[in-house]
Amino acid sequence: MTRKYFGTDGIRGTVGQPPITPDFVLRLAHAVGRVLKRSEERPTVLIGKDTRISGYMLESALESGFNSAGVDVVLLGPLPTPGVAYLTRAQRASLGVVISASHNAFPDNGIKFFSAQGTKLDDAWELAVEAALEEPPVWADSAALGKARRLDDAAGRYIEFCKSTFANDLTLKGVKIVVDAAHGAAYHIAPLVFHELGAEVIPIGCAPDGLNINHEVGATHPEALILAVKANHADYGIALDGDADRLQLVDANRRLYNGDELLYLMLAERLARGEKVPGVVGTLMTNMAVELAIKARGVKFVRAKVGDRYVLEELEKNGWLLGGEGSGHLLALDKHTTGDGLISALQVLQACVRSGKTLAELLADVTLFPQTLINVRLQPGQDWKSNPALISETKAVEAELGDSGRVLIRASGTEPLVRVMVEARDATQARTCAERIAHTLKI
Repeated sequence: MTRKYFGTDGIRGTVGQPPITPDFVLRLAHAVGRVLKRSEERPTVLIGKDTRISGYMLESALESGFNSAGVDVVLLGPLPTPGVAYLTRAQRASLGVVISASHNAFPDNGIKFFSAQGTKLDDAWELAVEAALEEPPVWADSAALGKARRLDDAAGRYIEFCKSTFANDLTLKGVKIVVDAAHGAAYHIAPLVFHELGAEVIPIGCAPDGLNINHEVGATHPEALILAVKANHADYGIALDGDADRLQLVDANRRLYNGDELLYLMLAERLARGEKVPGVVGTLMTNMAVELAIKARGVKFVRAKVGDRYVLEELEKNGWLLGGEGSGHLLALDKHTTGDGLISALQVLQACVRSGKTLAELLADVTLFPQTLINVRLQPGQDWKSNPALISETKAVEAELGDSGRVLIRASGTEPLVRVMVEARDATQARTCAERIAHTLKI
């Protein structure tokens, strides 16, 4: 069965347009509540949100929908997505709900869910909710209605959890850090986490007004972070996205490090401490230089489909702990059940403090391969997969690159485009090879 409402990360869209309307969100919560009550007599759900102005409206709709199904609600207020995942598990709740559209601009919003264990829910659960949405509502009578309350110290509990993932024998004293929370869910949390571990913190992107989330700040706009690191002569710059599950990091030389590099650094730090790491999961887009560097350390490497959901699935299948993608979604399953920008940043800083080395020194063995990405617009009905010229040219390029590069051709999930990516040690070779393959799709 295909899902009607759920995408790869919950339900998302433009506020005021289906499905992100208050009437649908109320029905959604009611349907989720009915699914929960099949296995639990009196479920409790936690609801957190980012700083979008639409969060108030959607929070109210969710609260009403859950209460109408006889489900109790605990309101957390603005809290990072991974914070909701943590508190769901810590509070022994039945479900965690996050109101956020992550790195999107403020006109969008979304709803995503976490299990009682703080993990993303599987397709079967989402299909059960969609089936319940097609059924008529069954309103609880007055005596069986759910109640709502607020957890006033949600932010403080999550701050302590983040700090607990940083080594007790280390400190950030003497380290100056610019912290950019994207005017999002971590605006009141991220600066305190680093400050309470001893760092001197310069906050930017920490003044939300309901409309400015992700606007020219945060992980999707690292230019603001780079400028602030330079202006304040900081040692590091840390940028999160709107719901704080994604990380971008800048060093004192204003060099930006992506998720692929940070994933390798997290692996290297564990190996340096004598930990056994059987394998690491990346995605189809993970830079080949990182794959080769990981394998050179005697560690297995597997690629998942793009998206932290698929990275998590691959980690669980193999029983591994470390994975991530270049966008900055990083997973360390011995620290948290989901990707967490703050905890990932602390793991990177811990490696630097413990070793006494800079990011550049720790990553001296990894030089990212140049990548060329060309988007080719398809004609209506064009069957690109069976194009003989494409097949032939792709084989020729792969033979030319050998073990020093790779080709990735995939369809866009949102537009009539084919994305042609070629990676090679030489930038010119990557570009010319990508152009040769793309040309076959335009004939």
